[in-house]
Amino acid sequence: MGNIQYKDRLQKCSEMMKAAGIDVLLLAKPANMIYLTGDGRLCSFAMITQSGKVALGVPKTDVEDVKNLAHFDQIIGFEDEVGMIHSIAHFFDDFGIRQGVVGLEYTFLTQSMMGMLTHPHGKPEKVTVKDCTPIFSQLRLVKDAEEIEHIRTAAKVADAGIKAAVEAMKPGLTESQIAAEAEYTMRQSGAEEFYRTYVSSGPRTNIAHGLPTMRKVQPGDLVMIDIHPIVDGYGADLCRTVCAGKQTAEQQAAYDIYLKAQQATITKVKAGVGMAELEEIFQEIVKDAGHGGHIFGPLIHGTGLEFEEAPLPPGHAFFHGEKESAPLPANVVIAVGNCGLYPGDFGVRVEDTVVVTEKGPLVLTNYPPRLEK
Repeated sequence: MGNIQYKDRLQKCSEMMKAAGIDVLLLAKPANMIYLTGDGRLCSFAMITQSGKVALGVPKTDVEDVKNLAHFDQIIGFEDEVGMIHSIAHFFDDFGIRQGVVGLEYTFLTQSMMGMLTHPHGKPEKVTVKDCTPIFSQLRLVKDAEEIEHIRTAAKVADAGIKAAVEAMKPGLTESQIAAEAEYTMRQSGAEEFYRTYVSSGPRTNIAHGLPTMRKVQPGDLVMIDIHPIVDGYGADLCRTVCAGKQTAEQQAAYDIYLKAQQATITKVKAGVGMAELEEIFQEIVKDAGHGGHIFGPLIHGTGLEFEEAPLPPGHAFFHGEKESAPLPANVVIAVGNCGLYPGDFGVRVEDTVVVTEKGPLVLTNYPPRLEK
């Protein structure tokens, strides 16, 4: 990505900072650092001034690597946590910031991380602290053409990963082995990494997001596979539920209800529709089928640099420190089918990555949704 694109993003960020009364940002969340600088490794930080100046602090070992990847005005390497605090103090001093407001990522930072970034040896005493989460929710909401292309590529990788997992899945294989098939294929298909791979089987499909275990798949089990490959920093979200053998009438009926609700919701995706409206469409179909007490939410979320990001449904947004989403603009990317239908002894779920357009939905994940293998 060229410097012009980063400068455009920084300009928009500066305008939002002014509106929020924030003089400088001190970022540690990888996704936010990547969005504004091109690099977001752990144990690092980025300081962004209201005028759009960018300073990076990274481990001393990583300085040359970051120089080749990131957009910045200043960079400093440190050897340990004490050095990181002194680096923060250096940039506050160098930018002449003695008072004002610094924006921190409240929903990302642990208490100890917050303590480090606000340590009196780093942050000036007269600089107060404010949450900057809403700035990034808005800033990263609408994807540009390059971002959508990255997500499209990640979706193709997800299709390949699910295909490999489903084809390998059979009784006697562990959930972990099924996850390994998906992860190996995703890396071979171009993913540099992935968010957590979820694989649950049998009664464990009743878990909303079941991490793979050493449980062996039994004949007739449902197996829920949820994967999130990352390509060039951007992820796609894809989930399929399949049966290890012949599905029962009850399993098929529950699956058909969920798939009907998920597909009906996707058809309503369009610029101008609200997240709450989409969730209501999904839930009403499930309720009308007599399963109102068996659905768990949230059912929809945004995806991009993080597998779950803004926009979020109202309740989920509050939990994540986000503002309630306005009607969706074009070029927002969402995942539809985030949580499942849990009627008793098993659960079912289908999830796809969808781009919001002016004309309707553009579904990026294309592996066929079917219960039988």
